[in-house]
Amino acid sequence: MTEQDIQNLLSKLPRLKQEIQKIIVGQEEVLDEVLITLLAGGHGLLEGVPGLAKTLLVRTLSNAMELGFRRIQFTPDLMPTDILGTEVLEEDHATGKRFFKFNEGPIFSNIVLADEINRTPPKTQAALLEAMQEHEVTYAGKTYPLPRPFFLLATQNPIEQAGTYPLPEAQLDRFLLFIKIKYPTEQEELNILSSTTGTKQAQVQPTIAGEEVLKLKQLVREVSISDELLQYVNQLVRATRPDSTTVEFIKTYCRWGAGPRAGQALILTSKARALLHGRFAVTAEDVQTMAFPVLRHRVLINFTAEAEQISPDRVVEELLQSIKLPKAVLV
Repeated sequence: MTEQDIQNLLSKLPRLKQEIQKIIVGQEEVLDEVLITLLAGGHGLLEGVPGLAKTLLVRTLSNAMELGFRRIQFTPDLMPTDILGTEVLEEDHATGKRFFKFNEGPIFSNIVLADEINRTPPKTQAALLEAMQEHEVTYAGKTYPLPRPFFLLATQNPIEQAGTYPLPEAQLDRFLLFIKIKYPTEQEELNILSSTTGTKQAQVQPTIAGEEVLKLKQLVREVSISDELLQYVNQLVRATRPDSTTVEFIKTYCRWGAGPRAGQALILTSKARALLHGRFAVTAEDVQTMAFPVLRHRVLINFTAEAEQISPDRVVEELLQSIKLPKAVLV
């Protein structure tokens, strides 16, 4: 790509945010993290109490992009075939021969919203693993590729845990970022009340196409990161493991640390954040900011931490304070 092509692509990111913000009031950090997940080529898990526009955010994102969108409402009786698709017996009217035809499920879309993913049993949750990791679905021995780009956003409710099935660690690790949605500020909530209870309805215009998303994903990988920051990321991830860390806080309150996939996620999302801010080099701020959504679902706290109400985010805070930045890095 020429420099002009790159600048044209990057200019679409602020416009994409502006279109989404016609509907979504506030939540600047959440919106950035969703876009970072998309640019880095991963999948996101959104957690927030009811009424914080998790579903609306994903739907608005799809409206602001020229991409296919499907929503799957996860329920206790949802089966894997309800997501992936199934084979049906059909007949060729010309020859009279019967044959099986694969009918694609809702997973075959560019943007997929897995709404309340923790409401369905582990068997159905596991049906997403191959799709999320390999971007393909295998059924009856045949492999079917998913559309490109493929982007899955799942939501879950942190309250009302009765009748839910917590996501296993293996599946949590497949999510690039764990994005927490907080209550809006007083002014933001006032703006929400004003904008959603009148007669005017904002219209979102598509600003970016699928091919452009694929080019941006490739551009993310070309963002530079220094050897010192690579070493810093490696130290952060390795320090989360209680059996080998020198950080006493981790030894006391963690029972399991992050794997190598966490380091990959931290580097890619830091590159995506740099690009989202118009930079072509990763800074220490990028890494430290992305450490929270990257590590909070990959660091497993123990019973002592739960009893003392120490959250994974607190663990990440202590980690960032304990592992010192190399001297020769971009701050």
